Amino acid sequence: MKHLFVFLLLCSTGSYSQQLIDSHQREIVFASVNVVPMDTEQVLQNQTVVIKNGKIAAIGKNLKYSNTALLIDAKGKYLIPGLAEMHAHVPPNDNLEAHKEVLFLFAANGITTIRGMLGHASHISLRSKINSGEVFGPRFYTTGPSFNGLSVKTAERGAEMVREQKAAGYDFLKLHPGLTKETFSAISTTANEMKIPFAGHVSFGVGVWRAIDAGYSSIDHLDGFVEALVPGIETMTEQQAGLFGMFAAEQADESGIPKLMEQLKAKDIWVVPTQSLADRWFDPDYTGDVFLNDPDSKYMSKQTVNQWIESKKNLMANPQYNAAKIKNFIKLRRKLILECQKNGVGLLLGCDAPQIFNVPGFSTHNELKYLVDAGLTPYQALRTGTVNVAAYLNMNDGGTINAGNVADLILIDGNPLTDVTNTKKISGVMMRGQWLSKAEIEAGLKKIQK
Repeated sequence: MKHLFVFLLLCSTGSYSQQLIDSHQREIVFASVNVVPMDTEQVLQNQTVVIKNGKIAAIGKNLKYSNTALLIDAKGKYLIPGLAEMHAHVPPNDNLEAHKEVLFLFAANGITTIRGMLGHASHISLRSKINSGEVFGPRFYTTGPSFNGLSVKTAERGAEMVREQKAAGYDFLKLHPGLTKETFSAISTTANEMKIPFAGHVSFGVGVWRAIDAGYSSIDHLDGFVEALVPGIETMTEQQAGLFGMFAAEQADESGIPKLMEQLKAKDIWVVPTQSLADRWFDPDYTGDVFLNDPDSKYMSKQTVNQWIESKKNLMANPQYNAAKIKNFIKLRRKLILECQKNGVGLLLGCDAPQIFNVPGFSTHNELKYLVDAGLTPYQALRTGTVNVAAYLNMNDGGTINAGNVADLILIDGNPLTDVTNTKKISGVMMRGQWLSKAEIEAGLKKIQK
């Protein structure tokens, strides 16, 4: 990727840090805007919204504000809370400029909170730089380096890694495949003792029932869900079952879904579906050519795009891959998502980007559409990236548009409650009270284009 010095390039005078200070101290006013507060399914029409010191100061009509305020004419537009991406990837390296590029892709799309799910030591300092304003980006919840079959060979090492990452200051632990019952037990037991949440994949040798009992903070990708419905899964190898159980899905007994939902709800396990990954990577109809015709693809390097296309080709060349059966597998995943919604299992917005055919920021909006395709209403889908995330992260001042809340907002050109794809029609983004105009977004994105 080309290096991006976002605001240093966008602003003709002054430093980025100084602009943030000035913007933070100045009132910002949205005039004649339709507010989607997300505390209930409603639209408050023709409102004035006043932002001051990074917070929503007031919402109403005929409000007074400073004559030096930045006035944004929002007539006919809609204001929604900023979205969260709960399965994001920030490059696991020390390249700050690469970090800035990915962060800007999220910010430009109104993703004002991310949980990085591929940890690196540099992310601790990156989080501090974001919080101080030195780096512009979404609020960043970190995970440490992956717990997997290669990094954790023994139970002792698993417990030791938990203590190391807790001491380092990571927010979460990230679990990947390859853990055994013994190493997983050591990790989960120590994590619960140290009070650091763990999230991510469910290793095939562990299984979703043991994962639920251990107290995952969130299970991502619906990992282990399909396998839990397959009678005799314990006699299969991980390769026979396939990633997320895709090759075994035809044997799933759906009568087991109520028990799965009951246990997830009882143990307060949150779920990050990443259905965009499934619909794009696994579906036979979504090919490399389809992605190349997607305008979002221009923000990824040619090398990355080629790697993604090759991964798709390799999957479809697998002797176990059957197009019709994979389509049914995707339908089963959609049913599981809808059952989570119906049964009060907490859903969190996340798409796993950058990952195969998923571009940071843009793909989070695609995920909203895939959730609606699964049967959620647009309002329910939007809650997964706003209200639900605020509850999950214990953010008492986020997730809704109310006076006193942090000013994480997206200004869009259409009602998202009637058509969730309207969230893509971004007219500007506000992140912790800092306004990023449409012109600045377009200029920043243009510099990232490959």
